[in-house]
Amino acid sequence: MAKASTGASEQREPARPLPAADAPFDAIGLSRMLMRSIRSGALATLDQDGTPFASLVTIATDQDGTPLMLLSRLSAHTRNLLADPRCSLLFSQGGKGDPLAHPRLTVVGEAVQTNEARARERFLARHPKAKLYADFPDFGFFALAAKAGHLNGGFAKAATLTREELLLDLTGAEAIAAGERGAVEHMNADHADALALYAAAATGGDAGLSWRLTGLDPEGMDLMAGERTARVVYPDRVTDMGGLRKSLVAMAAQARGGVGTVQT
Repeated sequence: MAKASTGASEQREPARPLPAADAPFDAIGLSRMLMRSIRSGALATLDQDGTPFASLVTIATDQDGTPLMLLSRLSAHTRNLLADPRCSLLFSQGGKGDPLAHPRLTVVGEAVQTNEARARERFLARHPKAKLYADFPDFGFFALAAKAGHLNGGFAKAATLTREELLLDLTGAEAIAAGERGAVEHMNADHADALALYAAAATGGDAGLSWRLTGLDPEGMDLMAGERTARVVYPDRVTDMGGLRKSLVAMAAQARGGVGTVQT
């Protein structure tokens, strides 16, 4: 006797995203690119009665990729975080067509206030207009101590990430952190042409835009031209300034020769 079909009423387990290490695409690389290239996102906090509360905030990243925010204590989301630091932050790439066809990443963790000079420097490099109010007494910088991430890379592309997969391990690359400011200033002052080449190779665009370097780390560089951003990843991880210089020279030569593209 044939088994009766349950049809639409059949109960199915909800689909579960794969761990990033098991995903059939570069979930870690895509997640890090989203965190580094998106300058605003939805911050979800918990109101005092436990109600979820979502708001729009501007975002930068620390060298290891930790999300950074500049928040006003007069805002509801800041009051929520001071009472309960648990939160999540949505990085959504957006673009033409169906919004759900574009990649987005949710990072969950706890937001803690930071007085680190590097956090201020990196945030303001990414959001220069924020210099107008960054030192107002009611504003403060917050870092999202990430615990996990959930990536949706588009239809049928989902993965979960651990803290270690979201963030860079800076062990052994302390020289990059120490030399970042000088390198950024030098590249912006003397090598604007090379920055344009890196950005064009990374984005597939032209090299005519006026790009500037906002930050660098052992894995790559963050560039901006107006409201546009570009994440440029080195061919290999760098741990000192000598290695960084060699990598940048090689990347510029490759871009000028039109051989291949810079990884993104």
